[in-house]
Amino acid sequence: MTKHRTPICLLAIVFAFAACDQKQSADDLKRSISEVLSKQPGTFAVAFKDLTTGEEIFINEHELFHAASTMKTPVMAEVYKQAAEGKFSVKDSILIKNEFISIFDGSTFSIDPAVDSDTLLYHEIGKKRTIYSLMYDMIIVSSNLATNLIIELVDAKKVTTTMRSIGANKMQVLRGVEDTKAFEAGMINQVTAYDLMLLFEKIDTEELVNAEASMAMMDILLDQRFNDIIPAKLPKDVKVAHKTGSITGVQHDSGIVFLPDGRKYILVLLSKELTDADAGIEALATVSEMIYKYAVAE
Repeated sequence: MTKHRTPICLLAIVFAFAACDQKQSADDLKRSISEVLSKQPGTFAVAFKDLTTGEEIFINEHELFHAASTMKTPVMAEVYKQAAEGKFSVKDSILIKNEFISIFDGSTFSIDPAVDSDTLLYHEIGKKRTIYSLMYDMIIVSSNLATNLIIELVDAKKVTTTMRSIGANKMQVLRGVEDTKAFEAGMINQVTAYDLMLLFEKIDTEELVNAEASMAMMDILLDQRFNDIIPAKLPKDVKVAHKTGSITGVQHDSGIVFLPDGRKYILVLLSKELTDADAGIEALATVSEMIYKYAVAE
């Protein structure tokens, strides 16, 4: 018996090291992510797609969420689509105003600067700015005033129609922001993790409009100023082209992660019914870190 004990122990050690050296499976990662998110009150969705291998991981990918500011990405896409159709140039200028029409009853409303993440634009009311500069502010600092000006230009219904054309069948852009009457009537913009993933994939593959538009959109998304979720726990040399969204009980982030070796992946993280926004953000940032480690593992 003594003669066999040492080889068996050595064999067990070899197998243990081999197991430790193996890359975590997608199913194991999904279970680990679910465990992290289960510790937070709320509902979460995850959509991951490796743009090199095509591998996907989904959690609640078809669950509907209030879009918050993630709807600004499809709005940007619609701007470039209409510009490519010759309806205007992104270099054209439009008047800055703060009076909009509610989709609920046609009454007028204004945006309170106190609830906008960008207050500088309010000092330019009555002046003109280029469509591009307004669209840029809509994405990188999530300007609500710029968003409503852009949506008035392109028409929310056309944004939704374009999303349907790429297979984003549940994403719905009904209106701009701070339309209180519409909100109270349940007329809200909605997204799913799967539909946002499709949108970013079409931007990456240059199928949404054209190559020039995709490059322009990616450049804007790379300048995002709110980086508390997807990029928060990633190395500094990892670039993220993304758009966040948040309202009470909701924290979202969605975009494309560019690895230093040239590989890239799409990640969409959505949440609702959060009771602790900071804890929710921390959990989602941890999930992003987990997915990054999985993506770079050999």
